[in-house]
Amino acid sequence: MDERLKAFERLLTVMDELREKCPWDKKQTFESLRNLTIEETYELADAITGKDLKEVQGELGDLFLHLVFYCKLGEEQGAFNVTSVLNGICEKLIHRHPHIYSDTIVQDEEEVKANWEKLKLKEGKKSVLEGVPSSLPALVKATRIQEKVKGIGFEWKDKQDVWKKVEEELQELQVEVNSASPHIEEEFGDVLFSLVNYARFIGISPESALAKTNLKFLNRFQLMEQLIEKDAKDIGEMNLEEMDLYWEQAKIKLKK
Repeated sequence: MDERLKAFERLLTVMDELREKCPWDKKQTFESLRNLTIEETYELADAITGKDLKEVQGELGDLFLHLVFYCKLGEEQGAFNVTSVLNGICEKLIHRHPHIYSDTIVQDEEEVKANWEKLKLKEGKKSVLEGVPSSLPALVKATRIQEKVKGIGFEWKDKQDVWKKVEEELQELQVEVNSASPHIEEEFGDVLFSLVNYARFIGISPESALAKTNLKFLNRFQLMEQLIEKDAKDIGEMNLEEMDLYWEQAKIKLKK
């Protein structure tokens, strides 16, 4: 037997045994697992951001367990099982890749994405945006919204036009801020949405970019705290100018 199939069969067997014999596993439901799955997904995201492939491997194992667990729960309720889940995704992939499994010809990945969205509409979806989860983090959701409407041609022509829109939104935000308008939050949201759009045009993930900046700030600030402590100073008693000197030291050390 293929080693991959043996490993997957082993996981299914372990899941059956845990569900039957472990007090904790026996109590779990779709609802109780939901938040844990979200947490595991974020842990995988952290491992990817940190480029820790060993950790990525471990987190993928945790997610595999959760997916198999949901299949087990579905089987117990007579709703679905791991076989129907896997066959379902295979059929969907085959249907939505006619350039592989049929005679459709595509030129590039953008045409693949466009065909994907058009096929979804033919399957009965009422809106291109129907598949965007409402609970996605706002930055990720903005990206997914823009990617989906792009699939049916609702897209800027080039990045210069998108940057002009960013500048326009920044100016509108400044006007609202200067006038203490109640619409500041709305305009700020427009700025973020337009920046997400620009990120797509220059080929970066805004979510990944911000995650890396957050991590960079975190590392630099904590090193700054260590340097201040090493000099027997109290950060709570320092002014901004004093802290900034240590901030620059931390910046230089981390670059090395």
